[in-house]
Amino acid sequence: MHSSIVRILENMGKALSRKQAEALLPLLPAHRLDIFAAARLAASANSKDIFSCGIINAKSGRCVEDCSFCAQSARHGTGTPVYGLLPTEKLLERARSLWEQGAGYMGIVISGTSPTSRDFDRLCEAAAVIRERVPIKLCASLGILAPGQARQLKEAGYASYHHNLETARSWYSRVCTTHAYEAREQTVRSALEAGLRVCCGGIFGLGEGWPERLELSETLQTLGVHSIPVNFLMPVKGTPLESRPLLPASEALDIVALFRLMHPEKDIVICGGRESTLGNWENALFFSGANAMMVGDYLTTKGSAAERDREIFAVLSKA
Repeated sequence: MHSSIVRILENMGKALSRKQAEALLPLLPAHRLDIFAAARLAASANSKDIFSCGIINAKSGRCVEDCSFCAQSARHGTGTPVYGLLPTEKLLERARSLWEQGAGYMGIVISGTSPTSRDFDRLCEAAAVIRERVPIKLCASLGILAPGQARQLKEAGYASYHHNLETARSWYSRVCTTHAYEAREQTVRSALEAGLRVCCGGIFGLGEGWPERLELSETLQTLGVHSIPVNFLMPVKGTPLESRPLLPASEALDIVALFRLMHPEKDIVICGGRESTLGNWENALFFSGANAMMVGDYLTTKGSAAERDREIFAVLSKA
């Protein structure tokens, strides 16, 4: 085993710095399995519970932003469904379904830069109804928050706030030009200050390389988020990234392992793109350091069948 990996094992559970993670890159792919083993042990050393979560696309389409990967941008001709905020009954129905599938969290996601006042109030009211009837924890994903809104969500009963940075600051202008990276970071800080569990990560396969991936990881360390969703690009026809190739499965798993080693105490949640990117390698997710995955459908694309997700989760949870 390479001396760099031995040092990780000797300091098991201690977060790697960006520089230390960079030093592991030349060891790939020759020492990939050893790095995966170290990542898995890091998760175990920090007693990371295995869990699953799911989402509901509660408001779809007509987003004014130009995020190059997004099917919901009004600037892209993707033909994605367009509808306003779903009624509380639909949100409750989805919460029950996810709870029955074993999910611990339900993310309520809406399209757009920020929630309208009316939608925000309705979502706060919906939280009280859902929490009364289903024991699932609620996570809001509403875009950029105005001052005070994170605190209101906490008071309404939301346990978490989800807001991805998407990619590194240095790569961000290639992904989105209609709002600043600072606005995303400020929303994350506001959610943290309000006492919410914050779920913040990115999408990989946008054209970025390892320098940008580790830059993003370092930013997440600095912010101190609780959970890191790892998404892999699913190119959508009509978006600027429609022709980008999928990441190789081995590279996707390398990302999971390096993020685990840089964030040994955080939840590493595998979300969009796992089926198409990993294929037969899905069963290696938890072996490379992940401790959670999203089940069911995504925002505008279908996920795995519920029964298949249950079977995979039953296998992976024994890793």
